[in-house]
Amino acid sequence: MNDLTKNGTTLHFDENTLSFAVEKDQEMWKWSKDYEPKIVCEDGEVFFRDAKKVSHEKYECGTGAGIRSRYEGFVKDGSQIPYAFETNVWVEEATGHVYFEWIPVCEEGLCVQKVLWPGEMEFEEAKDSWYTLLNQEQGMLIPNTWKEELKPVIFDGFFGTAGGYMPWFGQVRDRAGYIAVCVTPWNAGYQACHPAEGPYTHVSVRFEPSLGKMDYRRVMRYTFLSDCDYNDLCKVYRKYVNEQGRLRTLEEKAARNGSVNDLIGCAFVHKGIKTQVQPNSDFYDPENPEKNNHLTTFAQREKEIRHLHDLGVKKLYLHLDGWAQPGYDNQHPDYLPACKEAGGWEGMKSLADAMHECGYMFGIHDQYRDYYLAAPSFDEEYACRLTDGTIPQHQRWAGGPQSYLCATQAPYYVKRNFQELKKNGIDLDGAYLDVFTCNEGDECDNPHHRMTRRECYEYRCACFEYLLSQGILPSSEEVSDWAVPSLVFCHYAPYDFMLRKPGEPKQGIPVPLYNLVYHDCVIEPWMMDKVSEEEDYMLYALLNGGAPYLIRDAAYPNFDGAFDDGIELKLEEDIRRSKVVSDLHEKVAKCEMVRHEMVGGNPMVQRTTFSDGTQVTVDFEKQTYEIQ
Repeated sequence: MNDLTKNGTTLHFDENTLSFAVEKDQEMWKWSKDYEPKIVCEDGEVFFRDAKKVSHEKYECGTGAGIRSRYEGFVKDGSQIPYAFETNVWVEEATGHVYFEWIPVCEEGLCVQKVLWPGEMEFEEAKDSWYTLLNQEQGMLIPNTWKEELKPVIFDGFFGTAGGYMPWFGQVRDRAGYIAVCVTPWNAGYQACHPAEGPYTHVSVRFEPSLGKMDYRRVMRYTFLSDCDYNDLCKVYRKYVNEQGRLRTLEEKAARNGSVNDLIGCAFVHKGIKTQVQPNSDFYDPENPEKNNHLTTFAQREKEIRHLHDLGVKKLYLHLDGWAQPGYDNQHPDYLPACKEAGGWEGMKSLADAMHECGYMFGIHDQYRDYYLAAPSFDEEYACRLTDGTIPQHQRWAGGPQSYLCATQAPYYVKRNFQELKKNGIDLDGAYLDVFTCNEGDECDNPHHRMTRRECYEYRCACFEYLLSQGILPSSEEVSDWAVPSLVFCHYAPYDFMLRKPGEPKQGIPVPLYNLVYHDCVIEPWMMDKVSEEEDYMLYALLNGGAPYLIRDAAYPNFDGAFDDGIELKLEEDIRRSKVVSDLHEKVAKCEMVRHEMVGGNPMVQRTTFSDGTQVTVDFEKQTYEIQ
């Protein structure tokens, strides 16, 4: 056993099992007994212990001390291969943070799919006070005794997606806890296991290749706290991103684009113009062909907007789907001109002008990832190409067969299309660039525009930044850590259960992990559905100090949380409820969410506190709320 201590943190390493343990403030955290460090390859698993030559050394440097290990001499098909890697586990002297680094040395001989290291922590006690935090969408807390099994995490828990809004996870046991931050998140994700009734929850990280290679050093940073809860772990992460200059608040964004202030307090309306589901789309309904296509004119939408104004809605943002000739989710990125049969450019301009006449804000849906084969400018040369030379395709959405546009090209298309909108007099306040903050980054191995996943996120941000330069507030489907500096608002940032059929059991306690870090950085509209007498999503909107959806017409029925079930309310009642949420949002949008708590330990009664002193308490059993 090798031990070393820095800044009150002791690192223990067992050379026989290759396992680590960390001791701080008399609390010991150690890897699960069943865990073995390994690499998953195309043709099987390779364990660290399979290396014929292994060396370990302790070291000290100017910033800390650690244990460096080297693994080489692996055998494949009876012959030794040159594949080799190192691990470096060290304690930072200034902070006590523990860093786990996996470093490729020679990649010849193995085709790696993922590295499963460092391991999951031993976390076996059947106690409510032992819980795990996952950043699946807005956030969830899973007590070790939670009765529901955790189903596979969406996007396989890949960081930078809806399955991992932020690249960290954490665990707390009787107020001692840790937060594990992925410092290199672009090709990484997490996996978690919680069986029905527990009595344990395991969570760990994995590292995946970039363009077929592991290529660079992969880093996890663990921070151990002796007296904490999930609020404290979120604030550790907020401090981390602030130190990196990535905590860009709405106050800062408003200094650059004053219309950010106009968006705060708006009720959101989501409507469409043209839907055209192609026969070669998975969504096409051959049994009911009349359901595949429909059209609403710009003039009709203008009439609806003026009606809302007459009913007293003061602040409103319209998100308009399907406004272009091809129809919703068709022929992107060649999404021009304005739909002719709906009124063309003239009709669209009249709607935009009417919005501004009413004092409202106007924005459009757009898309620069899905690359439709039916797009006039489609060229396979610019589609994302995998390292094996193949080009992924599917036909899920309304436009039928598609590949993925290499994000190196996306900023050019954004500039082209939005300049055309401007030429036709369409004055936009906002624009929604679909899926960018929900789906994983893409990679492209075309030598003419080779792109890593990390670069893909940078190109997506470049699209947002172009919109900002034109005075247009950028939005995308959900939220993601990498997009915070450039994103102003989103379609939604829901709890995971909100996208499943109402009434399904929750896989954990919904907690606003993302908002405890970023509430004052991004404007989040919230679903307002009263799905039953026992569940009203308005309470979550209030608890999170978010913006309300006054009307949300789904682009696809019974998809993405838009279900036909639920209690239908009169428009006047929807307006009344939205005003309550809008008024609160106008007050706290630029405030940090400083604390979330379960009042009296009861997860059915929750309270949030904002930096201006505002407190919101909701009772999910009584279906009541109180704002103080």
